[in-house]
Amino acid sequence: MLPLLAALSVYAASTHSHAQAAPVPTLAAASDLKFAIEEVAERFTQATGQRLRLVFGSSGNFYSQILQGAPFHLFMSADEDFVFKLADAGKTLDRGQLYAYGRIGIMVPKGSSLKADGTLKDLAEALQDGRLKKFAIANPDHAPYGMRAREALQSQGLWEAIVPKLVYGENISQAAQFATSGATDGGIIAYSLALSPQVARLGDFALIPENWHKRLAQRMVLTKDAPQTARDFYAYLSTPEAQAIMTKYGFEMPRQ
Repeated sequence: MLPLLAALSVYAASTHSHAQAAPVPTLAAASDLKFAIEEVAERFTQATGQRLRLVFGSSGNFYSQILQGAPFHLFMSADEDFVFKLADAGKTLDRGQLYAYGRIGIMVPKGSSLKADGTLKDLAEALQDGRLKKFAIANPDHAPYGMRAREALQSQGLWEAIVPKLVYGENISQAAQFATSGATDGGIIAYSLALSPQVARLGDFALIPENWHKRLAQRMVLTKDAPQTARDFYAYLSTPEAQAIMTKYGFEMPRQ
């Protein structure tokens, strides 16, 4: 498995500086947000001159790190339960805000023997006829998109048969790497990643029915020591401009 650091992306969105250097807040964001939040952060910096440091990874891992005192100022989780647990532990300002609903789907690399079939019928046939050798999902022990992938496979009676074929990504970005690189025959990844030009050109994708798994209710929250820039970005995420970018990447916006 690739090292965790290779699966994380750190991004500083700024070309501006303040007369008085303010501390740059760190945003811990679920990996499905990589392309969307990089774009939102860039717009935010252009509009305000304020900088953010973005770190992407597994929501479950970030939850554990924040619980242990990691210096993150804003947490954007792919599963709202992690936010609620942090709030109950007294690590956040409040119980946060729902910022989006996510989706999963099957992605197959170019040249794969699998089809991008959202009904998973071809996947079931591939398990029977021996076409399927390896299949990628995010680790369901701590990655929400992996949890939802497991639920979808269980709903179709495929979980037990596919477990020996599974390759686990540390987070959904790494699972997408496995699913598109030829390292596996395909995988279940985030719709938001599949819509990015960087991933879309690598294969074919089809959505999996949303009622096959628990809904991906994604929630964000500020930690208690969040500086003003983090609070400003938290508010910016609810603006029409930010939400238009999120929608472009396949996220459903919650009703206000």
